[in-house]
Amino acid sequence: MRHRRKGRVLGRSPAHRKALLRNLSSALFLTERDASLDENAPKVPGRIITTLEKAKEVRPLVEKCITLAKRSMAALEEAKKYETTAERGSDEYKKWRKSEQWTKWADARAPYVNAQRRVLQLIGDREAVSVLFDTIAERFVDRPGGYTRIMRLATPRLGDGGTRAILELVGKNDRVTRSAQRPAFEQDAPENTSAPEAEAKSEEETASAS
Repeated sequence: MRHRRKGRVLGRSPAHRKALLRNLSSALFLTERDASLDENAPKVPGRIITTLEKAKEVRPLVEKCITLAKRSMAALEEAKKYETTAERGSDEYKKWRKSEQWTKWADARAPYVNAQRRVLQLIGDREAVSVLFDTIAERFVDRPGGYTRIMRLATPRLGDGGTRAILELVGKNDRVTRSAQRPAFEQDAPENTSAPEAEAKSEEETASAS
């Protein structure tokens, strides 16, 4: 019986399964990185292709990380009120470092740092965490949930015929709905354009009658 056994085993041990989900979530976040000088640049940012079962299992982890990062954005905005623009190591920076402004800045920024450490504990990739907090989290601040979508692919995986699927972040790869435009016909032409033609026809009729 499967009483109180949640989730799919995916044919792996618990440690292997945990590492698999962490790697998949990190791979999804890393597709949003700046890959202009990278030889292995992702084809489509914010999208990975995996099996349908793996996509369904990694989706809760991805959305949990995005929720943690999104909620910490308010603390980062609050901390900007107390930060300084002085260069690190300068006399002005050292003076700010010993003032009460720095204490307020550190207290306001504490939830943001805590969220970064929590996400790093979940996925274990520092570069993916920085991409999530710097690029992805700002996009979903006003979205209450549902940050990812799963789309099943028609062609199965070669070898075992497993069902493949796309796991991607919403918002950037959404389909653009375009409204159809009504075609213009001759009877829909404005009256002022047909007036010269009517005058030309009346002149031809008078000339032929004379």
